Amino acid sequence: MQHTVIHWLAAQFVLMAALHTMARAQKDPATPQDFDHSIAPLLVTRCLDCHSGVKPKGGLDLASRRAALAGGKSGPVLVPGKPSESLLWEYIESDKMPPKKPLPPAEKALVKAWIVSGAGWGSDRIDPFRATTEKRAGYDWWALQLVRRPSLPLVQNVRWINNPLDAFVLSKLEAKGLTPSPEAARLVQIRRLSFDLLGLPPVPDDVANYLADTSPNAYAKLVERFLSSPQYGVHWARHWLDVVRFGESNGFEYDEFRPSAWPYRDWVVRAFNQDLPYDAFARLQLAGDVLAPNEPDAIEATGFLVAGPYDTVGQTQQSSAMRQVVRQDELEDMIGTVGQTFLGLTVNCARCHDHKFDPVRQVEYHRLAAALDGVHHGERDLTPLLKEVIDAKLRLAELKTELAVMEEPVRRQILAQSKASPEPVTPPIASWDFRVGYQDRTGNLHGTPHGDVRLVRDGAKIDGATGYIATVPLDRNLKAKTLEVWVQLDNLRQGGGGAISIQSGGTIFDAVVFAEMEAGHWMAGSDNFSRTKSFRGPVEREAGFRPVHFAISYEEDGTITGYRNGRTYGEPYKSAGIRLFKAGESEVVFGLRHGQAGGNRMLAGVIQRAQLYDRALSPVEIAASAGAATDYVSEDEIASRMTPEQSTHRQSLQAEINAQNSRLAVQSRKAYAVCPRQPEIGHLLVRGNPQQLGETVTAAGVAALVGVKAEFGLAPNAPEAERRKRLAAWIAHPRNPLFARVMVNRLWHYHFGTGLVETPNDFGFNGSRPSHPELLDWLASEFVERGWSVKHLQRLIVLSATYRQSSRSNPAAAAIDAGDRLLWRKSPLRLEAEMMRDAMLSVAGQLSLRLNGPGFQDFNVACAPGTTAFLFTPTDSEGEAYNRRTLYRAWARGGRNRLLDAFDCPDPSATTPKRAVTTTPLQALAMFNNSLVLRMADRFAERLKSEMPEDIDRQIRRAYWLAYGRAPKESEAVLAKSAIQKHGLAVLARAIFNSNEFLYVD
Repeated sequence: MQHTVIHWLAAQFVLMAALHTMARAQKDPATPQDFDHSIAPLLVTRCLDCHSGVKPKGGLDLASRRAALAGGKSGPVLVPGKPSESLLWEYIESDKMPPKKPLPPAEKALVKAWIVSGAGWGSDRIDPFRATTEKRAGYDWWALQLVRRPSLPLVQNVRWINNPLDAFVLSKLEAKGLTPSPEAARLVQIRRLSFDLLGLPPVPDDVANYLADTSPNAYAKLVERFLSSPQYGVHWARHWLDVVRFGESNGFEYDEFRPSAWPYRDWVVRAFNQDLPYDAFARLQLAGDVLAPNEPDAIEATGFLVAGPYDTVGQTQQSSAMRQVVRQDELEDMIGTVGQTFLGLTVNCARCHDHKFDPVRQVEYHRLAAALDGVHHGERDLTPLLKEVIDAKLRLAELKTELAVMEEPVRRQILAQSKASPEPVTPPIASWDFRVGYQDRTGNLHGTPHGDVRLVRDGAKIDGATGYIATVPLDRNLKAKTLEVWVQLDNLRQGGGGAISIQSGGTIFDAVVFAEMEAGHWMAGSDNFSRTKSFRGPVEREAGFRPVHFAISYEEDGTITGYRNGRTYGEPYKSAGIRLFKAGESEVVFGLRHGQAGGNRMLAGVIQRAQLYDRALSPVEIAASAGAATDYVSEDEIASRMTPEQSTHRQSLQAEINAQNSRLAVQSRKAYAVCPRQPEIGHLLVRGNPQQLGETVTAAGVAALVGVKAEFGLAPNAPEAERRKRLAAWIAHPRNPLFARVMVNRLWHYHFGTGLVETPNDFGFNGSRPSHPELLDWLASEFVERGWSVKHLQRLIVLSATYRQSSRSNPAAAAIDAGDRLLWRKSPLRLEAEMMRDAMLSVAGQLSLRLNGPGFQDFNVACAPGTTAFLFTPTDSEGEAYNRRTLYRAWARGGRNRLLDAFDCPDPSATTPKRAVTTTPLQALAMFNNSLVLRMADRFAERLKSEMPEDIDRQIRRAYWLAYGRAPKESEAVLAKSAIQKHGLAVLARAIFNSNEFLYVD
């Protein structure tokens, strides 16, 4: 009776409010505030899905006052003050519109009152995103609202609860009249936990220890041990790499292999193992190189942004207009990955128009594009940032300073006493005085060749050189051992530079090059210009003001030293050796070299003179040739003037200097990561077309997210670094309502097979609704409050009674909740392809747990005949290097693996937030015939024979403990023994690999 009275009073209150609104509206014209708070929301939710946009139904657009008064194909529909003459009211009153769900009386009364009052308008146009409708989400969409920590629900069976998340699960179960399943057996628990946290089957010793531990916290101790295992990061990195579409080749036509992509994979493994706070985890992947520019790890983290495919052909070999389109496609891939990975929003759907289903405007997409427009693919050399390199360089400087302090008094004494003239310089075997110009970035040629010089023009290519190249034929056989050049250059810090070399066919003598790989540095070309050698000398600062003399001299022991203006330049290095250059078949090449990757920038300047010698000149001779005074003193002279003690100390200093140089020589660390460039000012692209520039845009976020400001406060020409810093801060903000929700849902998804939201990458209108919205928000708030610790959240999940339930089926519960969305049991999960492969290697005793470094390649890489496209041919390689965990397989996009593919291993070209789980005949055939399966079955059999020789019964028992984590049943042992006696132990091993118990986790 009491409830009836309350409902009647509530109905009366609603009716009175409606009558009051009508009365007020009839007495006074509608105000803009009235319109925005009553009529506009009604039009948004009831009308604008059909009557707005580019092609409104019936030609009627009700989103703006002007369009509404203009009417549609049937003429005017709205006559202010006269509802009886308004076709809009006629259709609403007769229930013709909306066609499927006519307006209730209270809403009809509002519309009529509005028309009677003069059909006043408020905000114009009406924002179609202001409210959620049956066809799309608005600003009030659940996922866009602030995360608020809910109170724990009251439940009846409080004894079942292990931690707070159980209360939310149990509340839903009790509401449906369901009860949780019993706790799983301890053998099931350890196998489940091992695969969930490590991706590996438990080893028998772990199982035995767990079963023997009768303490109340035995399970909790097991959880901690697994969470602290290095293999934890390996397993959970695989999940993350699925989401971020990590691959180690470019894809598309050429599919070039990326030999330095793996550091990002290793960074993800380390981040999970170290329990890097998730907000830092996200910020570093978005902007690590600008947040911590001197930390190699932070730069490696940005491999996230460039982990996707790269269209080499589209970016480099198409027309300018096509390159712009391809670049926009690349940006869409990045924006889509960032939005779906961290926000669960398909913001990339707003590239050409406002999002059809979520409150994301096209201009907001292009604001995000402006934030990421400076991101480009490339390889970063991190060697100078390595701590060991920095320490070695500091120590080297100290040693050189100490050596110089010791030698300088002796050197000055020798020079003061020396009155001898420099040794006469041997005449060169070839010498040229002329001017060979360099092509600048505008295409102009500087300088004119003189003498017997042949100039090869436009389009010529000689061993990678392009532009203008001068060549001089050799008229005698020679082995050139010293090469000198006098040159004057402009734009010294630009990439790209000139080169002089001697070549015979494809063989090239070491050449003088400038800025080839190090801007502003002289270097020596080597090995047919496949790379250049650095002398580690100082930056050139004189060539732009006057001609500079530079020489490389080739000693008998293969050592090359560079000299500039007669003084030793940097450090020598060993070369491969020199060759005979035949008269009539060889020539000296003077010309240009390609610039830095992607830039092809050239230097302006002229080569004025060059000379060749058939022997290695001494520093004194080179100084004399350059016309420069020398202060060179030989090693022998210095040593002869020192005491035995000084000489011993000097030798120890030189030995340590050589040791430090050796350490520096072998240090190398490169990573495929973001290579930023300052972007142009951003624009909205009309219908996504880069040829149709719309309004200027600044880097910013999406306004619909409650709790975080979309504006970054940047100018249109803001520095690239600031754009990504602000983007990272906006995404990882603790009040961002999507950031925490999306990640905790991912963790739940991987532990239970289905997330609380079934679509991990889409929390928008087209995604699924949360099965337990209060639990999702409780977990999200807990995640933030506990410092974004992923391990803390996983600890809560795996310690919960919900997670520890049995997987046994319950027909009565299944009849109510067939998909187990209410979590009345722990649903069995099939091993993912990588886990299956790792499990076979593990039980066979072949698994290598080595971490880090380049991955193993189970394919051969070759170029397709007549092209530069990469082909990846599968191979069946054996050995420890190939028995690493499958995460460490090189994931070339064209290098597929038949066994992994059969078990739904995803294509790394696209993000995979949720793997498909199929059952096909190919899977059975693969598990029966694949060479790896056969080989691991043989190794499994060998392991059993080795560990339990001459005892079939113990071999069977050991096999079951290794593969299933349990002892065999008596009936199983009988069948297994029969199979071994008839067909051998390897057949039993293969049968085990093919069993559901091996491939599924209860």
